[in-house]
Amino acid sequence: MTAHPPLSAQIAAALDWWREAGVSYAYSDEPQEWLEEIAQEGASPQGAPPPMMRAKPEPSPPPPRPRLGGEIGQWPQTLADFAPWWMGEPTLDPTGASGRVPPRGIAGAALMVVVPMPESMDGETGQLLSGPQGKLLEAMLRVMGLGADDCYIAAALPRAMPAPDWDLLRQEGMGAVLAHHIALAAPRRLLLLGDRILPLLGHDPSQKPALLSLINQSEAGHGGPEAGTDARGVAVLAAQDLGMLLENPRRKAGFWRSWLNWAE
Repeated sequence: MTAHPPLSAQIAAALDWWREAGVSYAYSDEPQEWLEEIAQEGASPQGAPPPMMRAKPEPSPPPPRPRLGGEIGQWPQTLADFAPWWMGEPTLDPTGASGRVPPRGIAGAALMVVVPMPESMDGETGQLLSGPQGKLLEAMLRVMGLGADDCYIAAALPRAMPAPDWDLLRQEGMGAVLAHHIALAAPRRLLLLGDRILPLLGHDPSQKPALLSLINQSEAGHGGPEAGTDARGVAVLAAQDLGMLLENPRRKAGFWRSWLNWAE
């Protein structure tokens, strides 16, 4: 009668066989109630069901950004006070006052010129339009028969920005600030050089007029009488910005025709 090896040896041999076949774990096709086991493990000693997992609370929305320019009632009421406020008012630019450039000129000028923003080097020179765009504007004004004392030069933004969100700036009140600025300057005519400026002042961008007969300060959203302005209109010419005129000399001819028609 052949003697059988001990049971332990038989088990060890079976395990070795499966191990050599590449099977390291025991598998079962029977489904397991793992979630139930976990729930039982987490149950209280008294057998009460475990507390339900609470959903992670939604983060609270960020506080609203302050209106650009702050409270309208605190805005400057004279053009002489506007430039210091423009250079120092913290809400006009959340990044601070560095790089801001003041407007230049006198109140009641024959022509007020508004550009979208200062040139990139203006923050260092401290003078608005001190680069190529400024030289082009000076040449244009000479041909128009206007000198430095006849013009008021301003920008819609206090400093050069790489890619401003104009829609957001309008929603946050920058157009109101610009309308207040125009009202304080009280020019006889207004030249807007840049297609981003008109929407700030409440103009529908779907309309593309080369000439605007009037712009009403109260309709631009600047706040009305409490901001120290009134509803007087000023004749406006809207044209392409100086950068585009520099890039394409043909556009200068189109601007000149518009100017001659408007200045008659």
